[in-house]
Amino acid sequence: MDIETKLAELAKTVREHREVLLTEEAAKNALVMPFIQALGYNVFNPAEVIPEFTADVGTKKGEKVDYAICTEGQVSFLIECKPANSNLTINHASQLFRYFTVTDARIAILTNGVIFKFFSDLDTPNKMDEKPFFILDLENVRGADAKTLTNFTKAKFDIDRVVAEAGNLKLQTLVAKALDEEFENPSEEFIRLIAGRVHNGRITTAVRDTFANLITVAISAIIREKVNDRLTSALRASNPTDALDENVNESHVGDPVETTEVEIEGFNIVRAICSRLVDPNRIIIRDAKSYCAVLLDDNNRKSIARMHFNSKTARHFGTFAGKEETRHSVDAPVDIYKFEKVILARIKELEA
Repeated sequence: MDIETKLAELAKTVREHREVLLTEEAAKNALVMPFIQALGYNVFNPAEVIPEFTADVGTKKGEKVDYAICTEGQVSFLIECKPANSNLTINHASQLFRYFTVTDARIAILTNGVIFKFFSDLDTPNKMDEKPFFILDLENVRGADAKTLTNFTKAKFDIDRVVAEAGNLKLQTLVAKALDEEFENPSEEFIRLIAGRVHNGRITTAVRDTFANLITVAISAIIREKVNDRLTSALRASNPTDALDENVNESHVGDPVETTEVEIEGFNIVRAICSRLVDPNRIIIRDAKSYCAVLLDDNNRKSIARMHFNSKTARHFGTFAGKEETRHSVDAPVDIYKFEKVILARIKELEA
């Protein structure tokens, strides 16, 4: 199972059991230990994952941090856990700060099982930074998160590469924050830069106000178009859509199929469910004009489900038994988890 699928499984646990994860031990058992396992470490091997890691720190004796993750006998990173309902702040990281200076670790993770904050010593050597270079939120997993976490897996862990990547992530975060501020509320310098390129006259207060509004609208439109173009291109490159479902004639010439973000989210949930029984690489998305299909082995005779998400008034999720499709009303992709048993039954049917 790839790390993306494992993250989807952890996110499902958060959604289904958040209300009972209110103690630190519950968060450890249900979320943190599976997270460590998802990175490829054996939580039952005390040479690899050391719980209640102890080291004397100055005059403080016997203080403990929840986990030390080791690679080849050296501490790779430290993990400090809090209850799932904790609002993580730097005040929760006092033990990590102290341990950081007396171990070989250059990575520390502060977590409540839902949010994982990754720290290093980018500002001052051997002193943990006060701000994380990467934050993983299981309630809002982003597309790039799985790629970032790959660097922390047992198979890929290389401290020099991880720290270098941490530096890049930190700068990227700062740049993204600065751009986001410009996009939301363009500065005088940015407005004059853009206006000066397209406006020949003097930049008066009225012109400045006009361009401030135009810039905000234009940036939003550009981002939406870029996201849609990249998603559609990537899906078409890996899953050609020229062979549509044999039961439907939907070859709208000159009317391109657009795979939406909500369809991508739905597909990832179906794939995560199916991965319990089959290799997730066998689960393929194939978009058509009126629905988005999820297929086994990219075979339109092996339909697992269909997402009818294009309507502006209602969404339906289609499940299969034999050749019959049953449509279910859903509000959002997360509702697909309600049909987990039906989806798994379909996989068993197709594999029989």
